[in-house]
Amino acid sequence: MFAFKNRIYFSLKSAKCCQSRNFRVGKAALDGINLRGRSFLTLKDFNAEEIKHILWVSADLKHRIKHRGEYVPLLQSKSIAMIFEKRSTRTRMSTETGFSLLGGHPCFLTPQDIHLGVNESTTDTARVFSGLADVVLARVYSHSSLEHLDKDASIPIINGLSDLYHPIQVLADLLTLQEHYGSLKGLTLAWIGDGNNVLHSFMMSLAKLGVNLKVATPKGYEPDANVTQEAQLLSKQFGTKLQFLMDPMEAARDSSVLVTDTWVSMGQEQEKKERLKDFHGYQITMQTGSVAAPDWTFLHCLPRKAEEVDDEVFYSPRSLVFTEAENRKWTIMGLIVCILTDYTPQIPKLKF
Repeated sequence: MFAFKNRIYFSLKSAKCCQSRNFRVGKAALDGINLRGRSFLTLKDFNAEEIKHILWVSADLKHRIKHRGEYVPLLQSKSIAMIFEKRSTRTRMSTETGFSLLGGHPCFLTPQDIHLGVNESTTDTARVFSGLADVVLARVYSHSSLEHLDKDASIPIINGLSDLYHPIQVLADLLTLQEHYGSLKGLTLAWIGDGNNVLHSFMMSLAKLGVNLKVATPKGYEPDANVTQEAQLLSKQFGTKLQFLMDPMEAARDSSVLVTDTWVSMGQEQEKKERLKDFHGYQITMQTGSVAAPDWTFLHCLPRKAEEVDDEVFYSPRSLVFTEAENRKWTIMGLIVCILTDYTPQIPKLKF
């Protein structure tokens, strides 16, 4: 009996691996993209058409549910296990409310409920969740924890944030910019701040969508070298511009979008004094925007500190931060619908 159960488990795992290598299952959507069964650890693993499809589904759900008031129970009888090693406002709220809004059941698990690899091995946790839930979203300290979960689970794993990537945040940012500008191709995004996980996710996606990227970081806070190498290859492949600078004003010059993030992330509190000193001059102000494109906008994934961006910019009509925060819900809903169902959007395809 034990051997029989093991054969079933590894058959399920094998089927999942086939899906993650782009073998399609289920009915294809109108654009020929079907992501059912795929994990979502990094945007590096998704091509341009797949990213566009997720955003299309997200926009469709926003239109149907928010603007038309429809009930769309696409996830009825489905459940999601939400593992949070780090606290969160937007990731938890967007996932819980979004999954429930689609008829499913979210289950939130804190470090007091589950310690990955401590009370129970990550392998065993992955296999247990594979029998109890339909998908796992995990917000973790180490990206390797996600990779370990994905290796041993037979259900999709979603990266809710790791030290290396924050792909669900960038999905929300991309939808926000598409809504505002009507198209993404040809925009130039200026990242001014720390070379962190959000920047890494931009680096793994923007070039595929025809968006140029300028990065300004203080010395010693540059993005990961391996991610940089991958991004340079993508930029060359898709014919976009990718620049790494130290001068925030030069990064902002002629840019369409100014973006920053926290300078002191969770786990870096002891470095706060040194970091604030190193990031002096990197605050985004109207002076920063004075050299940007005439229609420039501002993004910040929140929570925001005043030293990162002043009130004049943060609360100005150029700031898209609160639409960006709301779009965390619609894009996590769109992503989960893509990987758990064969749903085809009803609205016309978005222009990119």
